[in-house]
Amino acid sequence: MASDQQQFLDVIDRDEAERRFRAALQLDPLGEEQTALDAALGRVLSRMVASTVDVPSFDRSNVDGFALRADDTHGATEERPRRVRLLGQSIATGVQPNCVVASGMACPIATGGMIPRGADAVVMVEHVDVEADRNDVQYGEGVSTLLARKALTAGANIAFAGSDIAAGEIILRAGELLTSRETGVLAAIGADRAWVWRRPKVAIISTGDEIIAPGEAMRPAMVYDSNSRILSDAVRELGGEPLAPVVIRDDLAALEAALSSALAAADVVLLSGGTSKGEGDLCYRAVAKLRDPGIVAHGVALKPGKPICLAATAGKPVVVLPGFPTSAIFTFHEFVAPVIRRLGGRRDEQAGQVTARLAIRVNSEIGRTEYLLVSLSPSGDAGGDGRNDGHSGDNLPAAFPMGKGSGSVTTFSRADGFITIDRHREIVAADSVVSVRLLGRDTALADLCVIGSHCVGLDVLLAHLDRRGWRSKALAVGSTAGLEAVRRGQCDVAGIHLLDPDTGEYNRPFLSPDVMLIDGYRRMQGVVFRRGDARFDGRSLDEAVASALADVDCLMVNRNQGSGTRVLIDRLLAQHFDGFADGERPSGYANQPRSHNAVAAAVAQGRADWGVTIETVARAAGLGFLQLTDERYDFAVRTDRAARPAVRAFSEVLGDPVVRDELRAMGFRLE
Repeated sequence: MASDQQQFLDVIDRDEAERRFRAALQLDPLGEEQTALDAALGRVLSRMVASTVDVPSFDRSNVDGFALRADDTHGATEERPRRVRLLGQSIATGVQPNCVVASGMACPIATGGMIPRGADAVVMVEHVDVEADRNDVQYGEGVSTLLARKALTAGANIAFAGSDIAAGEIILRAGELLTSRETGVLAAIGADRAWVWRRPKVAIISTGDEIIAPGEAMRPAMVYDSNSRILSDAVRELGGEPLAPVVIRDDLAALEAALSSALAAADVVLLSGGTSKGEGDLCYRAVAKLRDPGIVAHGVALKPGKPICLAATAGKPVVVLPGFPTSAIFTFHEFVAPVIRRLGGRRDEQAGQVTARLAIRVNSEIGRTEYLLVSLSPSGDAGGDGRNDGHSGDNLPAAFPMGKGSGSVTTFSRADGFITIDRHREIVAADSVVSVRLLGRDTALADLCVIGSHCVGLDVLLAHLDRRGWRSKALAVGSTAGLEAVRRGQCDVAGIHLLDPDTGEYNRPFLSPDVMLIDGYRRMQGVVFRRGDARFDGRSLDEAVASALADVDCLMVNRNQGSGTRVLIDRLLAQHFDGFADGERPSGYANQPRSHNAVAAAVAQGRADWGVTIETVARAAGLGFLQLTDERYDFAVRTDRAARPAVRAFSEVLGDPVVRDELRAMGFRLE
């Protein structure tokens, strides 16, 4: 018992955890089954396939023309055609010819038609003329003749039987993944079924009193079960078969019963949540009762994913994944995905990698291997058509850390890849060359990368750009960081709204000779609150802010450092909050989301009582709004990128009358 307890509590190296886990599993494919061809897409062949027929199964014409003997066209030219007798039968597709082509004869034939006996070439219709029903010294009265105006060699324009696939030829090998290309080959040889490896069945159990299913009404302190959806679809992508997800409340007996049922029905069992050491976390307590061998690792030196629990029983993998989405999906792909591939007969896949430069300095925790999600932004010109393939010139793409933590649902979906930081490394300096492991096989860099301040108007512009066929991405890092990214060539466009306190002018005072401005639009920033709140309703801006700051129970929601809105907030607090210059901060100041929508949501849901956001977002959320400042939101661009096709396309979208009308309807003002 003591050794089991120590096994739980020891945090071990990632590679050692994987070694122990693999050693406890049966990793051979699960067995084969025969499936209909129309259900074979995405399956893995368990047996090699040899053709039982020739493809094509007959000598076939590749063109519309006339079947004849090549010798009869010898020396033929446009000026001196060779004359042959035209037979009466015309050979259509699907018809077996009953004529024999002898020397000096030809027979009309369609593309795909069966070559008649005696013919060894087909002359195209473009290279002949037909003389019908004429008296001919050679052939007699009323016989049509063909004038061939091009010399041919034997086999011209013919696909001979078996030239594509010969009977007995091995066309597919065991272990091949059946895509549309392979299923097309099977259909071509007449196969209507295929032997494939059985798909591993994966049971997914989510735990926690706070879990509710998508579609239910949200309640305070509850979270939607996104992990089941993510994991189920990830299993499908790997060729597995997810069973219907199960949600279990914090009840150990119910969880043990669900685990027992899952082991009986599935080849792999995943539990989500309950991997930590707290008393309320039940998953590891249920899994701890397994033997043969049971738990092999609980706690791995990873970030994210430290509390993962790896176990096995009777050769079956049982894994307790962390509850936070990013941690769960990372550890799934690190430890579980390779197992599912092996059980389903798939080959191990090597994820694509690109070399990039880290955009900012990153601090890491000594003793834990860290997987840092990043978004890739192209540097330099993208070539003549402006569409980036990640290989333009010698410029490496910039890797921007996503930095939202293991609890973020969207971080993984929006990242392009991740870098691995060794557990002995504490700092990765800005501009370091790093290897980025791509999350998708088809990951492509965006044609246009926008980094800077968030705005829902920008979301509209990029949506219209995407509809025109351009790939775009946007990272909300604040106006200041966006402007710096433009200067360093790490993005194409930065959305900014920076106020110069000396001149009272927006954005232009912050430009440098290598940066130009694309005029955007005006928008109103203001203080938002829930309607009916007496601290704000019916008051002026100054009165409302003074009232809020005088109430220690009145919580604000801030914005991220470096954003233009944060500058406005700090100026507002400096005017109204005693002690702000000395480092004192009001309640809620540390809550610093990156978007206007997040501010509005915090106030609307009662997690905060006031904040600063734009009027368009406030109205959409049904919040009260007190005007603070009328500001410009413009787009900074490096002058040497202004001529790039993607940047020009962005400017065209901004100037489109339909798009401008849409922005006006949202409350933005365009001059």
